[in-house]
Amino acid sequence: MPTARQIFEARQRVQGIVRETPLLHSPALSARVPGEVFLKLESVQETGSFKLRGATARMAALSEEERRRGVITVSTGNHGRAVAFAARRMGIPAVVCLTDRVPAVKRDAIAALGAEIRIAGATQDEAEAAALRIAEAEGLTLIHPFDDPWVIAGQGTIGLELLDRLPELDTVVVPLSGGGLAGGIALALESADPALRVIGVSMERGAAMYESIRAGGPVEVEEYETLADCLSGGIGPENRYTLDLCRRLLDAVHLVSEEEIAEAMRLLFREERLVAEGGAAVGVAALLSGKVSPAATDRTVVVVSGRNIDPDRLLSVVG
Repeated sequence: MPTARQIFEARQRVQGIVRETPLLHSPALSARVPGEVFLKLESVQETGSFKLRGATARMAALSEEERRRGVITVSTGNHGRAVAFAARRMGIPAVVCLTDRVPAVKRDAIAALGAEIRIAGATQDEAEAAALRIAEAEGLTLIHPFDDPWVIAGQGTIGLELLDRLPELDTVVVPLSGGGLAGGIALALESADPALRVIGVSMERGAAMYESIRAGGPVEVEEYETLADCLSGGIGPENRYTLDLCRRLLDAVHLVSEEEIAEAMRLLFREERLVAEGGAAVGVAALLSGKVSPAATDRTVVVVSGRNIDPDRLLSVVG
């Protein structure tokens, strides 16, 4: 299992590639919900999402032989872009397996970074199975999007930055998909103070980790069209790390509707002048809908995890 010590080591490994992102007070949200609300802007990473942390931490741990042979990953877009970016910076060949559901804006961004794209199936599970076959056949190292100790540790560096900037925080609200982000942050904060609350939020349509926590084991879910497309996909039938972390360390998990996600995107754009893709706005949606209700004295941080949304789709939501 990943450890808190590994998160500190990951922080050293990612320096020079990963930005320490801003933590900003949100007047708009603080006026609408009890307590004070802050936004952790992972959307300003150079690749547009938090995924750069985990991908960089994992790839920095590769041996020289693994670097020479190259890496492969499977992605809904943001992780693939992160792997492609880190691979280019480190001089490592990279292959990214995508489903045909991945928006063109994300495919194009990955290709622009020099990675080879392979379209592999209609669902994330099909693309992952293809990536595993290719990795074995071609001798590539799989950089898993979430279920890997170094990836989890890399995402957990967000928790260390939160403690640096706002040590008096009470609650962190985190988008939840495969669980690397939520699990990593929860591990970092739990090691500092078990009383700190970490709440995961996903969309109502196809929330694999939510259903898997309820069932006590990995559950395969149907993938739907959703504003939160970056949260789509399963957690893998042989999930080793993130399900256990999320089940043990998350204080609650909530689901938000498509309209609640859209309303959160509108608030971030119109009142905070921030671009957030749907999956990045689910924490804000949970606050606005009252599904997460802080106490009047709470200091709540919402992780805004990415901005990689097609401009036309963004305008159709916020316009």
